[in-house]
Amino acid sequence: MASTIPDPAQCASRLRSAVSLLARQLRSGSAAADSPSVAKLSVLGQLHQHGPCTPTTLAGLERVKLQSLTRLLAELEAEGWIGRAPHPGDGRQWLLSLTADGMRRLKAIMRTREAALAEAIGASLDERQRALLLEACGLIDGIAARLAGVDGSAKLPGS
Repeated sequence: MASTIPDPAQCASRLRSAVSLLARQLRSGSAAADSPSVAKLSVLGQLHQHGPCTPTTLAGLERVKLQSLTRLLAELEAEGWIGRAPHPGDGRQWLLSLTADGMRRLKAIMRTREAALAEAIGASLDERQRALLLEACGLIDGIAARLAGVDGSAKLPGS
């Protein structure tokens, strides 16, 4: 008799596929002409989530080389999204953070994308399914924490 319990590899493949599709839809569905690129939004999101960071720390969070990030940071600064201030503990470094206008603009993008997602959820899922979705979000958060090594486990190879 075949098992009805999903294999972890099958779950991983399906989850990766679903999350990738949803992320693509969220990025493209509400992209206005003046909206920042995916790469810029990722950096802005890191600053929003983690607060002021050095360029080196930001590169580590983005998992890119600092040299790859330098031009993007200069563009974000020129566009008024981020600002820099001297690092209080190391005069050779800078701390990057969202400007007040950058925070306002980023929150507007987030609200637009969340509204589109809420509309899709409301149109697609009944009350029981929405409760299941929230439960699944908690499970996904736990998986993400495990991958990040938050619980003391090893990170993925190559990370």
